[in-house]
Amino acid sequence: MAVRDPVPPSVPVAGAVTRRPPGAPRTEEGADLAAILGHRFARPDLLHSALVHPSAATGPAGAMQFQRLEFLGDRVLGLVVADLLLKRFPREPEGWLARRYAALVNRDALVDVAREIGLGAHLRLGKPEEESGGRDAPTILADACEAVIGALYLDGGLEAAARFIEGAWARLVREGTKPPQDAKTALQERAQGAGRPLPVYRTLSVEGPSHAPLFTIEVEVEGFPPVVGRGSSKRAAEQDAAGALLAAIASADER
Repeated sequence: MAVRDPVPPSVPVAGAVTRRPPGAPRTEEGADLAAILGHRFARPDLLHSALVHPSAATGPAGAMQFQRLEFLGDRVLGLVVADLLLKRFPREPEGWLARRYAALVNRDALVDVAREIGLGAHLRLGKPEEESGGRDAPTILADACEAVIGALYLDGGLEAAARFIEGAWARLVREGTKPPQDAKTALQERAQGAGRPLPVYRTLSVEGPSHAPLFTIEVEVEGFPPVVGRGSSKRAAEQDAAGALLAAIASADER
């Protein structure tokens, strides 16, 4: 697939933009977003489709196009980040790279980037999502960010998508100077080191609207009382619960 010419150097690129406040008024669809992305679209309709959330789509085809772009963008992001990490950390073992990778492609990272480029201001949302603060809802922002990456790939190939990702994720890569160890991994290693079975997670409830859910999850390790965690995603709630149980175990060890 041919790669389009990049935008002129005078146009700002991702990583050099000013964070747009979540409540900022919406701009004309794609008017300046392409400049922030660092790409001149030969097919502006691709970017348009990435900005029309399924809640605002006029028919099934529109919703499907957004979801297809999101699906593609998720895979492109994973490939680019994996390649970036291999080049940036040539001496690290696979396990460390995997931890860095997980931290860079998860929803929190996508939301961080989406807010950094002011993506919420460009979205077309259905009335319920608009009125309930959907422009800053983590799930919507993460999905839209992946859809935009998919649009970049289809219009300009891997080079265009990689140029945006490498610029927009540069700060997150720099901040991760040490390979991250999430609470779930630490709890699992703690249990295994003590000769106990692996932690068991149970979903107790899911509350709230679909674009802003609240998960409540319980985790238990043999020999310790179960602990509850909460978060805006299942993963976040599991991490919260694992962190709480780690703290409880550390406190018990100090007694």
